[in-house]
Amino acid sequence: MEHFKNMLARELDKDKVSEKLEKIIFELIFYYINDMVFIMKVDEQFGFTYLFANEPASRHANLSNDYVGKTFEEIMPAQVAKTLQMNYEKVAVHKQTMIFTDEVNLADGSKLTGESILTPVMDEEGIVRYVVSVTRDITVSLMEKNQLIESEQRARSIVDHNLDGVITLDMSGRVVDMNPAGKTITGYSLEQFTSCSIADYIYEEDDCHFQQVFSKTKNGIASETLDCRFIHKNGEIVQVHLKLLPIVINQQVSGIYAIIRDLSQLTKNAEMIAKMSYHDQLTGLPNRRALLKGLDEHLETEKAKTSETALLYIDLDRFKYINDSFGHLVGDEILKKVAERLCQFEYRDYSVYRQGGDEFIILLTFTNREDANRFAQKILDSFKQSFYFDSSEYYITPSIGISLYPYDGQNVESLIKAADEALFRVKEKGKAHFQFYQGNMVKVHRNVVELETHLRKALENDELSLYYQPQVELASNEIISFEGLLRWHSKEFGFISPAEFIPLAEETGLILPIGQWVIDTACSQIKQWSERLNRQFRIAVNISPRQFQDHNLVDTIRLAIVKYDISPELLEVEITEGTMQDTDAAIPILNKLKKLGIMVSVDDFGTGYSSLSYLKQFPIDVLKIDQSFVRDVLTNDKDAAITTTIIHLAKSLGMDVIAEGVERKEQAQFLIEADCAYAQGYYYYRPLPAEEIENIMMLKE
Repeated sequence: MEHFKNMLARELDKDKVSEKLEKIIFELIFYYINDMVFIMKVDEQFGFTYLFANEPASRHANLSNDYVGKTFEEIMPAQVAKTLQMNYEKVAVHKQTMIFTDEVNLADGSKLTGESILTPVMDEEGIVRYVVSVTRDITVSLMEKNQLIESEQRARSIVDHNLDGVITLDMSGRVVDMNPAGKTITGYSLEQFTSCSIADYIYEEDDCHFQQVFSKTKNGIASETLDCRFIHKNGEIVQVHLKLLPIVINQQVSGIYAIIRDLSQLTKNAEMIAKMSYHDQLTGLPNRRALLKGLDEHLETEKAKTSETALLYIDLDRFKYINDSFGHLVGDEILKKVAERLCQFEYRDYSVYRQGGDEFIILLTFTNREDANRFAQKILDSFKQSFYFDSSEYYITPSIGISLYPYDGQNVESLIKAADEALFRVKEKGKAHFQFYQGNMVKVHRNVVELETHLRKALENDELSLYYQPQVELASNEIISFEGLLRWHSKEFGFISPAEFIPLAEETGLILPIGQWVIDTACSQIKQWSERLNRQFRIAVNISPRQFQDHNLVDTIRLAIVKYDISPELLEVEITEGTMQDTDAAIPILNKLKKLGIMVSVDDFGTGYSSLSYLKQFPIDVLKIDQSFVRDVLTNDKDAAITTTIIHLAKSLGMDVIAEGVERKEQAQFLIEADCAYAQGYYYYRPLPAEEIENIMMLKE
């Protein structure tokens, strides 16, 4: 180092630099001795050559011992040399100190960021003779500074984008800063808050509690969440959550953060959720939950306990067909219009609820039986007017079941149940009217549920059986075939009428497994009788509309015929006229049955939607005249004419005719004279178990 000082001194003396200038140069060099110091000599064309570099500078620039007198281009890479030349030239030309930073790639692959102060050194004539560069390694400090900036930006971003308001307070409670959410929640800008304490905006009744929490926070204690009311700029009182946090710097509380959350939207959401939970989304009416709550609260009042309340349970008749035919969009619109119509009546105190689906409930409070009767009639009358949607017209009728408090129930559920049972009776009797609950309904309705439960187990419990009613040839009174009739002897209820359990089986779908059992049993019986009696009898079994739609029906019959190895013509299937209405579906099935060799008969002919086209299109073998015509054939000319016509029509089409319900000799004689070939009825035989049929046949032999 001493060597360089002497050399520099000689150079300066050679150029006759003053002692003052020499002192400045040496002070610069040794004041920044821990930094990198370069002294560059400047020629008249602003060329720069190295004159001096201290040890840190020499090490950083990787200078050789003979660097003195060399230019940037001779020492540094071209791009670095170009940058240095440009910066040094600016200093020499403008004769002003400048600062610049640059990034250098080190030999070990790391990068160094340097901050250089370039100072021009001029002679007494003002000519720049030297440029002194003091370069400091700011890599670490710059990284720390950037990290600090990034950290501050990250923290600021969290604050600025927080959905809660973040308000910075000084120790007196004045607002000094706040994020955008704070402005939104309070309605004030930062400027409008200036010189004001946040306490000025706390609702008066909550101020005392706020001051207590604020005082604790100034002592460094973070508060629990404080629920209070804040006065918004627009004058509204806003319910907020408020949490105060001390700002601690160097172990001293220097300010307070107020975290504020607006509860008004949460309150609105809670109110909306409450409304949704108690209202039907489609119609906007109160729902079943609201009914249970409202009626329960009403019945608890003293006034309600001394008066009557009516509950009207409404079901829209055949509404399912609207949904199935026109789609749920139309169905939903009709339900909305029904809701509007039910709300339009003038009555002192009534409420409409949507129970669900196409069911509505109306509550009449402080009423009586007569008023409920009149109100129900108003409902029926109002539905005489059609409903319009999308230029189409729809007619709907309601069925209404009514229960009265306190006579039909002492609580909500019992009243609803009683009205539902009254509604069930309305549906059972033809729909489109109303009925009050009667005490004996409970048992009937309950038995339907119990019957279904036991019917589901009837097959496995071996409670079902087939009875056989002989079909005789009128001319000889000989038995030629049988109709298999299903019977149920329940271990719980005893004998159950087919009129009671077969519709239930249809409704629940149990008719499918039961129908399969009937077919299998009939085929088994045909086989047994052919072996025991040495005769082959045809057995007819009823196929219900639901069973006829089963795509497995033909396979079920085929498998039973194969299983018992019987002739197909010994099995006859009876269908109703209702089954034949959908000709597109019915014809292919009947053709498949005929292809098997099965006999096909139409039961109760003339009682349904009879059409001669059915007889033309369908492969029918037998027509069965319904007993309603045969019963009055002797006393009613129309019944006699219908019966005679059916017989002649069938014979002309090549079909056999069996008259059902023959109970008197005179009826049989009329049929013989009308040229009817076959009959069945109590005049000949009742339906009997297979064992009794066998005994009869053996006696005949």
